[in-house]
Amino acid sequence: MINQTWALAPLHSLLFHMLEIELVVHPVGWSSGQQTTDAHTLLLFTAGSGSLLLDDKSVRFTADKCYLMSPGTSLQIDNEYDSAVRFYRITFTAITLGSPLHDTYTGNILTDRHELMAYPFSRLIRLAEELYVGIDNSCDIESFKQRIRFQELLSFLVEQNLQSDHQFNSTQSVESTIHYVKNNYTHNITVKKLAQLANVPSWQYTSIFQELTGKKPLDYLTELRISRSKELLINSKAPLREIARRVGFADEYYFNRRFRHTTGMTPKQYARYICDTTKVRDWTGHEVEIPTQPQRIIYYGETFGDLLALGIEAVGDSIHPDQLEELKPDLIILASSDERKYNKISKVAPTVTFNSFAPLDKRLKTLGNWLGKKREAEQWLDTYNDKAHLAWKQLRNIIEPGETASVFIYDHGRRLFVMGASGLSSMLYHPNGFQPVDKIQEVLDEGKGFEEISAAGLPSYAGDRIFMLIPEKDESRKAMEEMMNSALWQSLPAVRNGRIHVVEAEKWNYSDAMTRERLLDALPPILRSRQAPGSFA
Repeated sequence: MINQTWALAPLHSLLFHMLEIELVVHPVGWSSGQQTTDAHTLLLFTAGSGSLLLDDKSVRFTADKCYLMSPGTSLQIDNEYDSAVRFYRITFTAITLGSPLHDTYTGNILTDRHELMAYPFSRLIRLAEELYVGIDNSCDIESFKQRIRFQELLSFLVEQNLQSDHQFNSTQSVESTIHYVKNNYTHNITVKKLAQLANVPSWQYTSIFQELTGKKPLDYLTELRISRSKELLINSKAPLREIARRVGFADEYYFNRRFRHTTGMTPKQYARYICDTTKVRDWTGHEVEIPTQPQRIIYYGETFGDLLALGIEAVGDSIHPDQLEELKPDLIILASSDERKYNKISKVAPTVTFNSFAPLDKRLKTLGNWLGKKREAEQWLDTYNDKAHLAWKQLRNIIEPGETASVFIYDHGRRLFVMGASGLSSMLYHPNGFQPVDKIQEVLDEGKGFEEISAAGLPSYAGDRIFMLIPEKDESRKAMEEMMNSALWQSLPAVRNGRIHVVEAEKWNYSDAMTRERLLDALPPILRSRQAPGSFA
């Protein structure tokens, strides 16, 4: 199919259909690698910064930037080491109406450049969020509404990038008054005065201001004053009446009332509370104020034993979001990068995301810093590392230098997985222990806890020694038994040499600190018990 030019396809001749919307979150230093778009693609960045390579042309992306690529565009995203990158990726098709076969249009849609203007960006993100929230709804009516939402998003971008000079100048004028508010918030400011400064009618001014900031002018002014007052409450010993005056409130009573309405607590309560909190940056880039000594912690994740190693007993783990408020947590730790889940549970209590696939020492040090257990984390790691060094040293008469090992499990029915940075394998791969085969090293390099593989691909992942995990579910266990009685299984060198170890997944396929410590004692007898070639019990 031949790419067409804008002149050959005016907007009125194109029909658009959204294919997919994804929310992509990756940690600092992430790279997408070189890719090629196979559909029209919108990237809406909400966090992070770095370089965006588009058809060999490099541009710098930051939060609040939007890019549109036509099919066949070469693309690579490289995030820098300042914060996690977060963006929406929307793909869609364009069809040329009136052509004999309604041809798919693959040329430029809005401009001959990739970066699009989106004014205000907050509205574009709100539209994207609405689209993203509705992706899993299969109801016909909701699907129809999704198409309308997508058309609204495209319409917004079209208006922004094909609008008249007059419209753009009005927006610029209102934006200049936003800077005026930021610099003069201590003075008496009215909407009428701001509209006069912008030379825009009051009714139109409020509408444009809300589009740019997401707030009405006086609400924006109040939140700005409250934000400044928080700094003074923390860093100043001035009485409340003086703080109220400094940020532009007429009297202490009104300041108290507005502060409580905005924050849910009085200025004095806030000052006491903030002295007992600390600001941290979590795995996916959120900056969160958390208690310095949290008392009621809820943990969502598979490394619950990390908390126990630090002497912390959580009030719950993997609690259903609807039950959270009953437990009254003061901190929630979420081992997931699912932003929709984060947005839901973070409304209940301060919430931080946590990478449970990170190395053990990094996980414990992170938790130690967050939970006021830094010394406990260091002491536990010192003891564990000494014990691990001794355990591996004693196993030298069993493990050959450079010997490789692999861990496999059937799960989710008859699906086969190789373990990477999580579960049993996280303990086996040690400088003085087992080494991963090249294919598993690739999984580890990508920071993956596991990867699904085909049965036919098993030989490429099989090491000198194989640990087969016994699944909990009957269907998965039956699939494992069939594999271990197959000709493919019998052909593996580890099977022929009797270096197969069948262990319970429910007991040992965890990478948390407490399981890792127990495995140091359990591993020697596991390694000394070998399965006879060609048998499965």
